[in-house]
Amino acid sequence: MTYSDAELALIRKYDRPGPRYTSYPTAVEFHDGVGPETYAEHLALASKQVDEPLSLYIHLPFCWERCWYCGCNVVISRKPIAEEHYREILLKEIRMVAERLGERRTLRQLHWGGGTPTYAEPEALATFHKAVLEHFDMTPDAEVAIEVDPRVTTADHIEALAGVGFNRLSAGVQDFDTDVQEAIGRIQTFEQTAGLIAAARTHGFESVNVDLIYGLPKQTVEGFEETIRRVLEIRPDRVAVYGYAHLPQIQRNQRKIDAEDLPSGSAKLAIFNAATDGFEDAGYVPLGMDHFALPEDELARAAIEGRLGRNFMGYTVRNAPDTIACGLSSIGDVAGAFVQNEKHLARYQRAIEGGELATIKGRVRTQDDVVRGAIITELMVNNHLDIRATEARFGLDFATDFADELKDLAPLATDGLVEVTPEAIDVVGLGRRLVRNVAMVFDAYRKQPTERETFSRTV
Repeated sequence: MTYSDAELALIRKYDRPGPRYTSYPTAVEFHDGVGPETYAEHLALASKQVDEPLSLYIHLPFCWERCWYCGCNVVISRKPIAEEHYREILLKEIRMVAERLGERRTLRQLHWGGGTPTYAEPEALATFHKAVLEHFDMTPDAEVAIEVDPRVTTADHIEALAGVGFNRLSAGVQDFDTDVQEAIGRIQTFEQTAGLIAAARTHGFESVNVDLIYGLPKQTVEGFEETIRRVLEIRPDRVAVYGYAHLPQIQRNQRKIDAEDLPSGSAKLAIFNAATDGFEDAGYVPLGMDHFALPEDELARAAIEGRLGRNFMGYTVRNAPDTIACGLSSIGDVAGAFVQNEKHLARYQRAIEGGELATIKGRVRTQDDVVRGAIITELMVNNHLDIRATEARFGLDFATDFADELKDLAPLATDGLVEVTPEAIDVVGLGRRLVRNVAMVFDAYRKQPTERETFSRTV
């Protein structure tokens, strides 16, 4: 894909910092007025929805070493006993939360993230999973997913995880180019990745995802095209192509990256375009702004039909009304409130050992937040907003209640990024690449941005 001079001018015009909208309001709007008592109140509210399933996210933050590009909340340790103790504390938190949920203990989605969840030995992980399921039941169609690092995940890990019910796997790759790998402090061979995914398929994993990152130091279009070619040899069911956010003022480990080695804005865009062309030419269906799936995958079918969903764990067709999150720094979405756990390991463990929930901040959503969040999600995920359905769902008059936003959309429509009618808003053409800019029109908090905001750029 190549852009005309006019399109490149538009890209430069709209290239500015903006949220990825994993949530709305975004995490920068969380505050410390939401703590353990607020979380307990919302768990009590959630417990009344006994017929509704839950999503559960478990954060396992330990890694043997930290990659230089990483922006996750991780704990670097060469002492397995520290990770063992963490899992013991984590089970205490899970039990505390399950007790507050009462009879509502059915999961439709379970996701382990990190860190490196396979830091521990295979048998230990299987035992831990069984202990979690002492507190929850699984629906027959439950998605049971785990993020893995192919450098440390063995065939024994895969066999143990499959044996206790895991059915989806996401493998971090980032880039197979050795120059890029050296520039980000992560050496990982193609053979390690291919072997891991082959083992997952042998043991019956229903879906395998590969994560790539564009905008890394030393990346070139030609080099990333070779990475895409190698990924297509594996042919994962799903692929995520994330843009690298270089924020060394926040992530100290990123200071090891030489900023002069980062591709320019136009080069970064060309790299992403190479990925888009590569995967679409190979038959993958684009999802949202940076994911792809094989046409037979359930996410691809949902995207084609305009019913794709999204939560903190990513794109899904198994949305549950509440997401419970356990572990260091994890963020839940419970009965209308976002709640985030303590980010500091010792403080998190002290809270749980003392019998308290470890919530340190969050946001209780207003009705306006709920409406705007629904609008933003539809635009970001399905590139379409049914205005009449939104009016019926929330009891509003869109033209009146969002008159300012419709006015702000007009320049984007003139630039060919959106099409607006009384019935719908459609993100079209170059707008799909700049969908974060479209979503920001409906973000009430971005109208008066604060100095503490730090977001990656939209291109």
